[in-house]
Amino acid sequence: MSKAAIFTPDDISHISNRLELLAPAKNAEFGMEAILHGADAVYIGGPDFGARATAGNSVEDIARLCSFAHKYHAQVFVALNTILMDDELADAEKLIWQLYEAGADALIVQDMGVLQLDLPPIALHASTQMDNRTAEKAVFLEQVGFSQVVLARELGLSQIREVAAHTKMQLEFFIHGALCVAYSGLCNLSHAFSNRSANRGECSQMCRLPGELKTRQGEVLAENEHLLSLKDNNQTDNLEALIDAGVRSFKIEGRLKDINYVKNVTAHYRQELDKIIARRPELKASSHGRSVHNFTPNPEKTFNRGRTDYFVHERSQGVSDFRSPKYIGEEVATVKALGKDYIEVNSTHSFNNGDGLCYFPANYASAKQSDDKLRGLRLNRAEGNKLHVLAVPGDLEVGMTIYRNRDQAFEAVLAKESSKRSIEVDIKLTDTADGIMLTMTDIYGHQGVVTLALDKQAANEPESAGAKLRKQLGKLGSTDFVAREITVETEQVWFAPASVINGLRRDAVAALEQARVDEYQRPQPWKHNQNAMYPTKHLSYLANVANQKSKDFYQQHGVIEIEDTYEKNGITEEVPLMVTKHCLRFNFNLCPKEVPGIKADPMVLEIGKDVLKLVFDCPKCEMMVVGANRQVKSDGRG
Repeated sequence: MSKAAIFTPDDISHISNRLELLAPAKNAEFGMEAILHGADAVYIGGPDFGARATAGNSVEDIARLCSFAHKYHAQVFVALNTILMDDELADAEKLIWQLYEAGADALIVQDMGVLQLDLPPIALHASTQMDNRTAEKAVFLEQVGFSQVVLARELGLSQIREVAAHTKMQLEFFIHGALCVAYSGLCNLSHAFSNRSANRGECSQMCRLPGELKTRQGEVLAENEHLLSLKDNNQTDNLEALIDAGVRSFKIEGRLKDINYVKNVTAHYRQELDKIIARRPELKASSHGRSVHNFTPNPEKTFNRGRTDYFVHERSQGVSDFRSPKYIGEEVATVKALGKDYIEVNSTHSFNNGDGLCYFPANYASAKQSDDKLRGLRLNRAEGNKLHVLAVPGDLEVGMTIYRNRDQAFEAVLAKESSKRSIEVDIKLTDTADGIMLTMTDIYGHQGVVTLALDKQAANEPESAGAKLRKQLGKLGSTDFVAREITVETEQVWFAPASVINGLRRDAVAALEQARVDEYQRPQPWKHNQNAMYPTKHLSYLANVANQKSKDFYQQHGVIEIEDTYEKNGITEEVPLMVTKHCLRFNFNLCPKEVPGIKADPMVLEIGKDVLKLVFDCPKCEMMVVGANRQVKSDGRG
């Protein structure tokens, strides 16, 4: 371990007390809503080189989002987290400068070739696509200039604590949303079979398809099941444990999700973190302002595949749902009786016209792979527990479970303005030699000060005039501010028309807004230690080295042997296309560590016409999905 390892695993005193709720932004509007609903930072894709190729945004839109975010001292991180080919580096460098000039606070990076470019003074975050699992890796990333690291989703509390003990980087951890079944950055399944690289932002999500699981001897263990499709991440119950382990940035997945998901899930975690901060005054939010929501957040009511906390508390059953990779929703009823166009149910829930309902037919397990096992229907009219639909499906039967994956009433609330974010201010009116001065001070110490020349004349009825004056000063309306304390400390209450006081207040608001913007500081980049040594001397294709500058970087830092990334199509033999902690042997009670006498023989996974081998590395508790590159075969090299 590097000399940087100076803390014990239980010592996190070197870690900031600022908690960052990090929300996804499909576009600038989504990002603004995330901030209004309580995000301390948002991450967004630029026009190119983001790991969600279909969620790109113009530099102009990112600049607009940055201006909005910085009003609350919230930050904007831009995902430039794909691997880059040699002919893309110049464009990437140009884009990075444009993003910096647009006001971006940090770049989320996967390709180490980026560090060899001429960069502006912008902070760098290490993408989870770098496979950030160990303290040794974290120490190296800190040494070469990263100030924040996105940890692998598979880490448990003890592993997070170990990383925290060896770095001063801010630790970022996914707390909600979709889970990639593979370690991020260690999946080439999509490229091998569809020429769509996950490392290039074009994952085909082949892992969400149904398949058959067989033993090496041909015994069928599962048929037409979504065997690699995981439930969604939900760390609601583990937030405080993650804080105590050293996590300071709490990341919500979902740059492809809809706006109601962003509003609902961001509000949910804002409220959960605020509860912790209220109990623990040593902690605070990393941005300014307080969000007030006019709905009760409930992450179960927006897209999710069921919930799991994955491996935070080590391995357990229940991380996957083999039935469907779709949003099944809440279990809300069982079928009591059926009519031609209505369903009578047993339920304690209330229903709304337009609700989306779904169910699994009795024979779903034997359906063909091309069939959609999860069936859906729309509720036309609700009369208590009598649900009217266009036509009752023939495969819906009495006793079946009904799920709701669209709550029309909840969606309608979120479709409107659903949150306001405001900053508390103290307002003070005092005398000057030739008039009055209004000082507006926010709770973070920023001030807006304006003066007004005034022919001072005592107001008639000073008590009522004073009350009216304080009311006028506190009318902050549609601004970002809300008055906490209003004081009038003039020699006496002076007469001034309401229009004059309103103008003075507006000028003070503008002055405070400008002061807050002027005093906002973007994070500074950390220094790159050119002599830092990478933890290993050999990099396989799984290190995703795609360009010469990346090779130069690793060689400069002590790596001797470097293989080209899988996307170069130079690997002709069968190799692991995916490395995952999700283990199908464990799921089917065939784990050698759990069942005496069981051997970890390879298995076969068939997805459509494609046949993959499953190989188990039991000492590491990992499963490898092994196959050949169809792209190589198609061009005659296989």
